[in-house]
Amino acid sequence: MHSRTRTTLFAATGIAAALSLAAITPALAGTTPHTSAKSTAAATAVQGDPRAVTTRVSDFYGSYIDSVWDLEDPTAAANAKALRKFYLSAAEQKKVADFEAKEHADGILFAQNVPVKWKVEYTGSGAGHATSLVTLTWGDGSTAEVTKVKVQSDLQTRKITDLAPVN
Repeated sequence: MHSRTRTTLFAATGIAAALSLAAITPALAGTTPHTSAKSTAAATAVQGDPRAVTTRVSDFYGSYIDSVWDLEDPTAAANAKALRKFYLSAAEQKKVADFEAKEHADGILFAQNVPVKWKVEYTGSGAGHATSLVTLTWGDGSTAEVTKVKVQSDLQTRKITDLAPVN
């Protein structure tokens, strides 16, 4: 085999391998591009760790929003109350109840209605506490409003010890 033919063969093999790798890499990563205009949402993987306070904040807000969203379900109010008791410290439960009595609004969401989306981000830790920022999205499209809640959690108990709206 001539040197030039061998070089061309190796180059062609390398290009084929690279194209094959480029084609399967998104599939292996779970990020295959959408090829259909009918697709409405990308597949989302969700994971958590019960030891991580930010995961617990995310679990709380996700479950709490599900409960208050489904108020026609007779168990929803009891579930929301149980979630507060499990995830919030006793002092924060009292603070939330005081806010609600005074403001006539939900003391977890700091609103009278329910957001359609939420996101939780870790923002730091120190002195035995971690802080997270919860972003709540109210509505869809270009008219959607966004509010934020600063959440402080105790690193030892993993309980939420402070909720504060961010202005």
